[in-house]
Amino acid sequence: MRKKQKKRSMKKVRESIRLNEQSKLSQRQIAKALSLSRPTVKEYITQIASSGLNYGNIQAMSDEELLEIISNKSNKNKRLEILQSKFMKFAKELKRVGVTRRILWDEYIQENPDGFSYSQFCHHFQKWQKSSDVVMHFDHKAGDKLFVDFTGKKLSITDKITGSSQEVEVFVAVLGASQFTYVQAVMSQKKEDWLRATENALQYIQGVPSAIVPDNLKSAVTKADKYEPEINPEYLDFSRHYKTTILPTRPYSPRDKAMVEGAVRIVYSWIFARLRNEIFYSLEDLNRAIYELLDDYNSRKMQKLDISRMDLFNEIERSELQPLPVNKYELKHYKNLTVQFNYHIYLSDDKHHYSVPFRYKGKQVEVLYTDRTIDIYYKNVRIAFHKRSSGKNRYTTNPDHMPPKHRWKDNWDPDKLISWGRRIGPSVETVIERILGGSQHPEQLYKTCMGILNLTKNYSNIKLNKACSRALYYENCSYKFIKNMLQNGMEEVQEEYLFDNTLPYHKNIRGNQYYEKGEDNEQPSYN
Repeated sequence: MRKKQKKRSMKKVRESIRLNEQSKLSQRQIAKALSLSRPTVKEYITQIASSGLNYGNIQAMSDEELLEIISNKSNKNKRLEILQSKFMKFAKELKRVGVTRRILWDEYIQENPDGFSYSQFCHHFQKWQKSSDVVMHFDHKAGDKLFVDFTGKKLSITDKITGSSQEVEVFVAVLGASQFTYVQAVMSQKKEDWLRATENALQYIQGVPSAIVPDNLKSAVTKADKYEPEINPEYLDFSRHYKTTILPTRPYSPRDKAMVEGAVRIVYSWIFARLRNEIFYSLEDLNRAIYELLDDYNSRKMQKLDISRMDLFNEIERSELQPLPVNKYELKHYKNLTVQFNYHIYLSDDKHHYSVPFRYKGKQVEVLYTDRTIDIYYKNVRIAFHKRSSGKNRYTTNPDHMPPKHRWKDNWDPDKLISWGRRIGPSVETVIERILGGSQHPEQLYKTCMGILNLTKNYSNIKLNKACSRALYYENCSYKFIKNMLQNGMEEVQEEYLFDNTLPYHKNIRGNQYYEKGEDNEQPSYN
């Protein structure tokens, strides 16, 4: 009988709360509808409200849990105080990898067997999070994400001589779990400055997060998309070097970048405001001032958390970051190029040709190059590697890249060709050296040399050496010129004969004697 009464009374408790929340009835009207006294209805409503619950919460509770809430207020408050004293610890623990609310509740209930049920535990913890007005976002795991962006407003540096000021960009990075923050001024939003600032942020936190979350600026994202954004190739290569992932925010999704935007607002008040009356004559001076304020900012205790970003970072996040690689990232440039018919790509920065395997002729390839090296990729697979060359209009060719029919010269190299020319004669040697120093494709250079050297099959070494001497004189060391000279016997003609021909006599042509007479010359009359 008592169980039935209890069950009926618990139904009336739930119905009292429902009518209070979902209808416009007064407490007196609710009491009359449920055949309860008005003070009883008021007590039910007050007890549930003071516990922070609502109809949706109590609907899923057992009768025993609900009865405990409305009948044992002092005991409940004591248990709640014990639970609330652990919330700060729970907030930190939840940032550790693998830790869930369920795990924390299991540990809590082992220490407090008469503690709250799991649903009540979650309700009170969630209520604390909202009511405490904590800046920290509790859904970020330690070491998981680094949020990066540029501030909308800018700082400036001043030219000492002219007094003119130049605006500079301000880069902000913040770790999701501890809100440990990095700030740096850079000259622009170009990818070089973006990559260096991101790298400096990683050096500042002395580790690498699982993911870096940028906004959709051009230095990071080539094409923004909600599902498959295209990452800037240089930024993607940067992430490979640091073994992390780039996770751009979704377009038109402010919540995705709420963390960094919150940090930006604080940076405005903590750094921008404090520097507003300062004048800086270099980027280095400006950053030095920023770093000093940044250390103070990270060391200051957060409101209502009674812990600083620095302490929280050291306590829960530093150990979760991946280690930094031994070497810093070497800045690379990126280009999409088409392999030419001669199985080489042309890098306009160097005005130089670099070979790829001949089967990729006509294909579009990705070229990543540093100050020292060039990597060539096709469909994300590296197909060629070269040391960067400074020789303009030259070719760098790997013999392995050549098709079989072009490998007739595999056993020939410049030294061998020059040595062969030396055996024929000094002028032949010089001509071969001149040709090999040209800007044509190596294959064509070798063919030209072979053509000249093989002229000894039809002409003597002496004749070929004379022809080469004449070619050097005329600065025309081509195979055709030398061959035509030999065919016409012009290698035997002396230069004096070619250039000593005198003009024929004519009465209108004055001789040199005319000009040797000096000022006494009789001037011709034009009358």
